[in-house]
Amino acid sequence: MYSLNVPVPPAAERLAADLHPQLVAFDRIRDRHTLVCKRFEADEAEYDHLRERLRVALSPTPAFEAQVTGIDAFETPTHGPGPVVYLAVESPGLHDLHRRLVAAFGAVHDDLEGEAYVPHVTLARGGGEASATPLAPGDASALDRLRAVDIDPITWTVSELHLWSRARREAVWTVSLPR
Repeated sequence: MYSLNVPVPPAAERLAADLHPQLVAFDRIRDRHTLVCKRFEADEAEYDHLRERLRVALSPTPAFEAQVTGIDAFETPTHGPGPVVYLAVESPGLHDLHRRLVAAFGAVHDDLEGEAYVPHVTLARGGGEASATPLAPGDASALDRLRAVDIDPITWTVSELHLWSRARREAVWTVSLPR
């Protein structure tokens, strides 16, 4: 499995670090932050073919703007324990690229890609009624408090993409986007 990711800007990493004390009510806090553009069902043996297809599909893709606009959550995520707390990302350029890649490669998960695609940076997940480890008494509104946090928007230019290998747990290819 591979994913094409947008690098998260340092300002968003700092925001995630600043929010850490408010995330301790959740089961798992992410220490690595990603913004997935598209997932690909391909194994390591298919890497060269996937990379060539992506090279063609991404040419030409100019740099585009993205913006972290707030904090939100998937209360009942399609996979894994919920809720999933995330930084909401708005980017028409990212949506356009995602649609192009779904048209070229198909959707890996219809409930996560295509029309269901929601650009986001996961901060934490789990904890609550649906979880094996409910939020502690008095923390039932941890999600509401996070959603109410007023953040300054973080705007950046996406000038590169990373192809992430789940098997290797690292980026295996970087694509530069012309400005």
